[in-house]
Amino acid sequence: MKFERFEDLPVWKDSVELATAIFRMTRSHRFRGLGDISNQIQRAGLSISNNIAEGFERGTTQELLSFLYYARGSAGEVRSILSVMENLENLHDLKFEISNLKSAAEAVSRQIRGWAAALQNTPIRGQRYLGEQSKAAFDQEKSRKMFKETLKRYYQPPVS
Repeated sequence: MKFERFEDLPVWKDSVELATAIFRMTRSHRFRGLGDISNQIQRAGLSISNNIAEGFERGTTQELLSFLYYARGSAGEVRSILSVMENLENLHDLKFEISNLKSAAEAVSRQIRGWAAALQNTPIRGQRYLGEQSKAAFDQEKSRKMFKETLKRYYQPPVS
């Protein structure tokens, strides 16, 4: 599936949901007097979707990969802060919510890792480099490979 806009990416949507849940949780009065922890986790959570969006809009595969790794780093930062929050006495009643947020951050991180791994093996250098001729050549090669795979599925060599 080809995505034209970052807003259509499932991983971007999941990271927005994660950031929204973080903002909802940290509105609580329990976060007063805990220093900068709510601000830090809000910024880290927001950074995930923002880095995915910025990388997607950059136009090269290499830049997208860099921003995906920044986003993944921010997901790790969110999990780290949530681990600290689990150990704070005045947040014990939020353990379930914190655990759910950690799971969501891990899921986003896995999606980013999978996407990055797929991008590392692609011959496409990015939208910025796709002119009409190179795009047509890429599409033709993709079509040829799909045709070969279809033939392999349906052709059964005769049994001797």
